[in-house]
Amino acid sequence: MYGYVIADVFTDTALEGNPLAVVPEADGLSAGRMQRIAREMNLSETTFVFPPTAGGDVRVRIFTPVGELPFAGHPTFGTAAVLAATGHPGVRGGELRMETGMGVVPFSFTGESGGGRVRTARMLQPIPVWRDYERAGELLDALGVSASVLPIEVYRNGPRHAFVGLGSVDELSALRVDLRALAEHDDLAANCFAPTGDPLVWRARMFSPAYGVTEDAGTGSAAGPLALHLGRHGRVPLGATITVRQGVEMGRPSTIRARATMAGGEVERVEISGSAVLVADGRLYV
Repeated sequence: MYGYVIADVFTDTALEGNPLAVVPEADGLSAGRMQRIAREMNLSETTFVFPPTAGGDVRVRIFTPVGELPFAGHPTFGTAAVLAATGHPGVRGGELRMETGMGVVPFSFTGESGGGRVRTARMLQPIPVWRDYERAGELLDALGVSASVLPIEVYRNGPRHAFVGLGSVDELSALRVDLRALAEHDDLAANCFAPTGDPLVWRARMFSPAYGVTEDAGTGSAAGPLALHLGRHGRVPLGATITVRQGVEMGRPSTIRARATMAGGEVERVEISGSAVLVADGRLYV
């Protein structure tokens, strides 16, 4: 029997944001069993927490309904928030070092913690690498978009995120995606973004049938690279904190703050911050 917690991530309001299932003590579960539990939960991701093996405070494995990911933003961020909110011994002095398939990811927590809510958490993300996306034309066709306002580039920090810029929030909300065509883009999440009128506030939608996610309500692993993408192409100052609002069209609004810095042509730091709220807990009889 294993306990689990459901949290809504990138929000401080229950039943908004991006839901996540966390199994805080997963010792004894095989990879196959974890995959079946993730399929049973049927959320975009389910995480499983183990004792550390590489110098961190905890080790986390991440499963979508169709496979395991080495790293993803919403599940790692949400897991850290759950562990902080429930008093996990790995959280010490308001900090946590989480072992993932992309290395050790540090978190810090500030403000009040209690009542199922961590008011503010900050996450230092793996540094992404990027390149032009060689199937950009096919991607635009699958999204039903004629062109992108910025070059279509794909960033990898665990998942692969392709970024397609639209001219307005109205265009973003009106998207009608061909999910079958998009599923032919292996190991890829399609992230569409648009300006809001405030240069530091952006709207986003993410579609990834390749990762078993029709549409995602809040994509933490994409928010950091989006800040970098916008900064590299002169849409926001590098080093500025942007706000990414996602999940609006799904009725699950999420808010993520992201910041990226570069020096000498190299990325120095990519970080995101936000909130999460616990909404349920239970037991798995497996």
